[in-house]
Amino acid sequence: MSKKAKTNDDAKGGKKYQHPLPDRNAVLEYLREVGKPRPADAILKDFNLKGQRMRALLVEKLDKMVRAGQIIENRRGEYCLTEKLQLVAGTVIGHADGFGFMRRDDGADDVYLSAREMQRLFDGDRAVVKVTGKDRRGREEGRVVEVLERGFRETAGQFIRERGIGIVIPDNPKIAHRILVPAGEDGSAKHGQIVVAEILDYPSGNEQATGRVVRVLGAPDKKGIATDLAIHAHSIPNVWPKNVTDQAGKFGSSVPAAAKKGREDLRDIPLLTIDGADARDFDDAVYCEPSGKGWRLLVAIADVAHYVDVHSPLDKEAIRRGTSVYFADRVVPMLPEALSNGLCSLNPKVDRLCMVCEMRVGADGKVSKSRFFEGLMRSHARLTYTEVSGFLSGETPKSVPAVVHEPIQHLHDLYQAFANNRNRRGAIELDIPQARIELGDDGTVEKIITVPRNDAHRLIEECMIAANVQAAKFLRKHKIAGLYRVHAKPDPERFEDLRQYLLSLGLQVPHPDHVEPRQFNKLLQQVKDRPDSQAISMAMLRSLKHAEYTPENIGHFGLALDAYAHFTSPIRRYPDLLVHRAIRHIVRGGKAGNHDYDRAAMDHLGQVCSAHERCAEDATREVEAWLKCEFMEDKVGETFAGVITGVTNFGVFVQLSEFQIDGLVHVTSLKNDYYQFDASRLELVGDRGGKRYRLGDAMSVQVQRVDMESKRIDFRPMEDESEPQTGRKRAGSGSKRRSKR
Repeated sequence: MSKKAKTNDDAKGGKKYQHPLPDRNAVLEYLREVGKPRPADAILKDFNLKGQRMRALLVEKLDKMVRAGQIIENRRGEYCLTEKLQLVAGTVIGHADGFGFMRRDDGADDVYLSAREMQRLFDGDRAVVKVTGKDRRGREEGRVVEVLERGFRETAGQFIRERGIGIVIPDNPKIAHRILVPAGEDGSAKHGQIVVAEILDYPSGNEQATGRVVRVLGAPDKKGIATDLAIHAHSIPNVWPKNVTDQAGKFGSSVPAAAKKGREDLRDIPLLTIDGADARDFDDAVYCEPSGKGWRLLVAIADVAHYVDVHSPLDKEAIRRGTSVYFADRVVPMLPEALSNGLCSLNPKVDRLCMVCEMRVGADGKVSKSRFFEGLMRSHARLTYTEVSGFLSGETPKSVPAVVHEPIQHLHDLYQAFANNRNRRGAIELDIPQARIELGDDGTVEKIITVPRNDAHRLIEECMIAANVQAAKFLRKHKIAGLYRVHAKPDPERFEDLRQYLLSLGLQVPHPDHVEPRQFNKLLQQVKDRPDSQAISMAMLRSLKHAEYTPENIGHFGLALDAYAHFTSPIRRYPDLLVHRAIRHIVRGGKAGNHDYDRAAMDHLGQVCSAHERCAEDATREVEAWLKCEFMEDKVGETFAGVITGVTNFGVFVQLSEFQIDGLVHVTSLKNDYYQFDASRLELVGDRGGKRYRLGDAMSVQVQRVDMESKRIDFRPMEDESEPQTGRKRAGSGSKRRSKR
C-alpha cells in the first residue's frame, strides 16, 4: 500500500482533496502493513498529512476507532490493532448477581465476565477484553484490558441514607454497583426518594463509583415515576437540545411551494392512513386500484430525509435516540413534535412531502415491478383499525368517507393475495395475543385488555412488508450502503432444546441444521387445536434470534425473505431514515460510490441502532412489568386461571389468561415432594408422586406476593385443580396497598 492516503471524492460534488484524511479501512490496512504499533505523529507523517488541524482531525478519527474497538492505544501512546493483540471488543451486559457478559462486535458467542472483572464495569459500557480460557460451563471467559467508552453518565434509582452516608441504588437490575454520594452532593434528596445521579467517578477494582444527585424525581408512588425511572435508568434522551428545537422550528407548519417542485403530484389520489386510535404520528399512507389481472399499490411514506439533513443538529439527535420509545403513559419521540406530529406526519387534508414505493402486484400476490419516487400527497382520510375492520365487516361508519370505500376494498382483496403468497413461501405466523395497559387520569392502571388483531392490522402489515422488501431489493440492486433488517436462523443449541421438548409431545420436528420457516408453520398447524398451543407458540418464539440492523444482507428467517429492510417508519426509526437517504441518492442520479455513507459507517450505525432498539425494549418491558405489579398489588389472595409458560429447575412461570400477566410458582410451593427438572421435556417431575408440571398445562393460582421493588409476582398453586372463578377472594385474605416502589 502507498504510504500516501488514497484520494476520496467529496460526497457532494466529486471534488478532490489534496491531502484527504484516510478513512478507517485505510488506517487499518496501514497498521497491518507496518506490522507494529505507531504513534499519531508517525501515522500523520506516513500519510503525508501536515499541520495542527490535520493532526487534530487524525487524532479524532483514531479516538473514534478506539471507541469502536478496532484499535487500542497502548501506554506509550501508540495505536495497535486489537486483532494482532488477540483482543476482542464489545458491549458489556450486566447481571444483578454481579457477573456479566460482553456481546462481541464480531458476532461470535458472548464472553463471560466474572464478578471480579465487572467491578470496574457498568452495563452498557464498551470494553476490550482478552479471552483467557473457558469457565466451568464451557463458556469463553475474559479479562478486561481497557474500558473504551462508558455506557452512561447518569443513572436513576432510590436514594438511601445509612449512618449518614448517601447511596443511590440503581433501578436498572443489570447494575450491581451502588453509587456513593459524598457529603454535600445529595441535592437535598430525602431518604427513600427516587433520584437521578450523575457519575463523578466510575468504579475501579478497588473503589466504588461515586456520584452527585442532579435531579429528584419524587416519591416512589408519584404518578409516572416508573416511566421516569426507566428513561433515566436506560439513558434514554428525553430533553431536546436548543439547537435541535431551533432547527425544527424554522420549518414552519406547512410545506412551502419551493419544496413541492420537481415531485410527482399525488394529491388527487385518495391515499389514506390506517393506524391505532391513539396514534399521533402517521408515517405511512396507502392506495390500491385494480391493474390488469392484479393491482397497482402505492405506499407513500413521510419524507423525513427532506427535513433532516446529514450531520445536522436534528440528525445527530436522531442518532443519539435511534428510535421513538412508546410507554403506556407517554412517548419519547426520535424527532421533535414539530416534525413527528407536524410537518412529517401524513395528517389528513394537508399537503405533505413523501417518498413513494409504487408496486405492480399480480393475482398470485407477488410484486412484478416497482419503482421509487419523491411525491407530493394529501391524505384523504385518517382511519383507525377498528373503523376499517368494521367497514370490511359490512358496517359503514360515517368516519369512513365515500372516496376511500373502493380503495379499502381493493386493499383487502390485495391483502388476501399477499396472505396467500406469504403462506406459500412459509413465513412464520405466530399470532400471540398482546396486552394493552389502560391508565386512568391519576396514572394508575384502570384495566389490562387483550388486543385482538383483525384484517385491518394484517392488511397494513402486508403492504408495509411489500414496500420494505422492494426497498431492500433496491439497495441490493444498486449496491449502495444501507441497513437491512436481518433475522438469522435459530441458534442450534436453543432450537435443539425446543426440538427435544416438541419431540416429547409426539410432534415431527426437523434437525436444527435443516430448520426452515415453513416447518415452523407446520408445527404451529399441528398444535393449533391443542389447549397448550399458546405456550408452545411462545416457546417457539423464544427459540428465535432477535432481528438486527446490518449492511450485510443475510435475509429474514421469520418472514422467509431473502432481502428485507425497514423503509416505512422514518419518523420513529433511524434505520428507515438511512434507507430513505440511500434511495433518494440513487433516485436523484447519484452513484453508490459518492453516497454520504460507506460500508464501515453503515456497519457502525447498524450496531448503534440495534443497541437503541434493545434499550427501548428493555425500558418499555420494565415499565410494563411495574404497571402489571401495581395492578396486581391489591389482588393478593385472589385466585385466577393461568397457563404454565415457562419451566425451570426452581419453579414454573404461570401467565394469567385474563391479563397476560406472568408470575412465578416456586418449586417449594408445589405439592409436598422433591421435583426434578427435565430440560428435554420442559417439565418438573415429583420423585415420589410422579406429579408433572409441564409447559402449556393449565394451573389455577393464588396471588401470594407482589414485590414492586423487583417487579416480581409470586403465585402459589391452588390445591383445588378446578377452574376458579376469576377474581374470587379467599375468606379473610387481602392486602393493604403498599408503596408503589
